[in-house]
Amino acid sequence: MNTHTETHSKVIGYVLWIFGFTGSHRFYFGKPVSGTIWFFTAGLFLIGWLIDLFLIPGMARQADRRYVSGPVDYSVAWILLTFLGPFGVHRFYMRKWGTGLLYLLTLGLLGIGVIYDFWTLNSQISELNVSRQQS
Repeated sequence: MNTHTETHSKVIGYVLWIFGFTGSHRFYFGKPVSGTIWFFTAGLFLIGWLIDLFLIPGMARQADRRYVSGPVDYSVAWILLTFLGPFGVHRFYMRKWGTGLLYLLTLGLLGIGVIYDFWTLNSQISELNVSRQQS
């Protein structure tokens, strides 16, 4: 595990927090279960969303310890997924041309692929970064 390189930006975390009632900042920091709860409860009825304002620095540190840095930038991929996910732009960014095109033609497989990526994007990026470092 990479413990010294920043993989997840606090600034991007706060930008996503603005839309935090959707859980996007929690997904970004690798917390898909609470991200899903935030999504379905409008940020835990906005109370959890407000509390997260103070928890973001700690979530960023945890994500930095958990995920591998490398050529694929987590922040770029997450911004692309959050705002352009149904068009597959985040997948094109990760050089996943086939699924990027599939998402583009099917609006993210009618949203199911986008939901899958919200749950797994951090792991996908870590795996890509590890494989590209070994090449």
